[in-house]
Amino acid sequence: MIQFLLNQELRSEHDLDPNLTVLNYLREHVGKSGTKEGCASGDCGACTVVVGELHTDDRGLEQIRYRSLNSCLTFVSSLHGKQLISVEDLKHQGQLHSVQQAMVECHGSQCGFCTPGFVMSLFALQKNSDAPDSAKAHEALAGNLCRCTGYRPILAAAEQACCNKPQDQFDSRQGETIARLKSIAPTQTGELNSGDKRCLVPLTVADLADLYDAYPQARLLAGGTDLALEVTQFHRVLPVMIYVGNIEEMKRIESFDDRLEIGAATPLSDCYAALNHQYPDFGELLHRFASLQIRNQGTLGGNIGNASPIGDSPPLLIALGAQIVLCKGETRRTLALEDYFIDYRVTARQDSEFIEKIIVPKGVPLFRAYKVSKRLDDDISAVCAAFNLRLENGVIADARIAFGGMAAIPKRAKHCESALIGSVWNLAAVEKACAALAEDFTPLSDFRASKEYRLLSAQNLLRKYFIELQTPHIETRVTAYV
Repeated sequence: MIQFLLNQELRSEHDLDPNLTVLNYLREHVGKSGTKEGCASGDCGACTVVVGELHTDDRGLEQIRYRSLNSCLTFVSSLHGKQLISVEDLKHQGQLHSVQQAMVECHGSQCGFCTPGFVMSLFALQKNSDAPDSAKAHEALAGNLCRCTGYRPILAAAEQACCNKPQDQFDSRQGETIARLKSIAPTQTGELNSGDKRCLVPLTVADLADLYDAYPQARLLAGGTDLALEVTQFHRVLPVMIYVGNIEEMKRIESFDDRLEIGAATPLSDCYAALNHQYPDFGELLHRFASLQIRNQGTLGGNIGNASPIGDSPPLLIALGAQIVLCKGETRRTLALEDYFIDYRVTARQDSEFIEKIIVPKGVPLFRAYKVSKRLDDDISAVCAAFNLRLENGVIADARIAFGGMAAIPKRAKHCESALIGSVWNLAAVEKACAALAEDFTPLSDFRASKEYRLLSAQNLLRKYFIELQTPHIETRVTAYV
C-alpha cells in the first residue's frame, strides 16, 4: 500500500496499476480534469502539478518543500508519503488563489488549455520566492508552452503574484499538513500491485539491494523522466518497477576536502548548488539541461544510468575524473565513470547492480564545459563538450577531454588528448589537437546536426576553450547554440 495526501484528503492505494501516471490518476480516477495532457513527454508543461514533501531547512526547521512536476511523467507510486496539489485545489472558499487572480488581471490566458500548467508553475514559484525576480520567473516558466498570448502578460502575472504575496490556505494549514505528512511517513517498503504489475518502494539501500536481487528484471525508477516515456510514448508495459526516490541515503550530497559524493537519486535541482559552487560551468549546464519541472524529478544517477549518448552530465563528469559506486547485495565497487559506458545503451552494470552514488573530484581549476543545441534552453545537445587541462609552466601535463553526441557513448577524445600532452599551450597545439579529433570520432548525422557540423563544432569548442583560458574575461561558457 502507498499513502499520500491529495490536497488535504488522505489517499491509500494498493491495487492501482503501477504504470498509471499522476496525470491519468487525477483525470480518470478522482475526476480532477483541470490538469491537461499536451504532449505526454514532459515538453509542454500543460500537465504541471505541485508536490509537497517534508524538508528540513538550513536552520533545522521542518518545512514543506513545494516543487512543480510534470504529472505525465510521474508514476503514482512516487507520491508515497507526499502531498499532491492540482489546479482545482487552489481556489478556496469561492475565491481564486492569488496566482489565478494575477493571471486574470494580467490577461495571461486566451484559449486556456495551457493555463492550469502555468498557474501551478506560478504557485510553486510563489511558494519558493520572497520577492519578484525576473530570472526566477523565466526559469519557473521555461517548461510551460503557450501558443496564444506570448509570455509578457504571464510574466507580468508572475511579478504580481510574487509581490507582497498574501497568505493562502496552504500557509494557514502548514502546521496541520506537516503533522499529517509525518503521520503517513513511510516506515516500511510500500507497494502498488495490480496483479500482473507491481511497483515496490523501499526506504533503505539495503532493502533496495535485497529487492533488486529478488527481482533482477525490475526497472529502477527514480525521476522517471526517461523511463515514463516507455509507457506514455511507446505504450509499453513495465511489469516490475522499484522506486528509489524514498531512499534518503541516495539523496544526500556530502562534501569532503577533495570530493563531492552525490547520491544517485538526488534530483538535479538539488545538485545545482553544490556543483555550481565548485564548477560554474556545470551549474550553467544544469540550468540549460531541461525545464525546472524535469530538473525537480530527474536525477544525476538516472542521467548516467540510462546511458544515452547525448546525456548532458556524463561528458562533464568524465572530464572531471568522476567515479561511481555500484552496489549489488552487500558488495560495492567503485568504477571510473568513463569505464561504465561500453556501447550504445550498454554499460558495465551487472545484473541486480545499481548506482548508489557519484564521486566528483574538487579543485579542477581549468575545467570548462559547452553545450551546442538548437534552442538555448530546454533542449537536447547536438554536441556537449568538457575540457580539463593541467598546465605546468605553460606546458600541458595532463588532459581530459570528453564529448557527448559524437559517438554511441559519451567518451574521451584520446587522440586529441595525446596530441596536447607535452605540448606548449598555444594555438599550434590546439590546431594539432583539432585535427586529431577526426581520429577520435566519426559522428552520425541526424535531425539535430550533420556529422560535418558536429565535428566542426567539436573542433571549434576546443578553440573556444583556448581563447577563454588566454583571455579569462571573455567567458561565454555554456551559451553556445546552433
